[in-house]
Amino acid sequence: MLDFYCPKAHPAIEIDGISHDMGNRPQHDEQRDAWLKKHGVTVMRIPAAELSRNIDEAADAIVRLATEKL
Repeated sequence: MLDFYCPKAHPAIEIDGISHDMGNRPQHDEQRDAWLKKHGVTVMRIPAAELSRNIDEAADAIVRLATEKL
């Protein structure tokens, strides 16, 4: 399941916690992102730690991505 998705612009936002760095999760995420891209969805991954440090910057990046896709 995607954390956030906008069907009009097709961006997907994933907030990645530490679990995304463990085991086979990085490979799984890469495969999933490739599948989504093949279906017209652009995935933006934001580390959870980065989000808590720079929420305004993350929000701006999300808005830019969505605006580019419209």
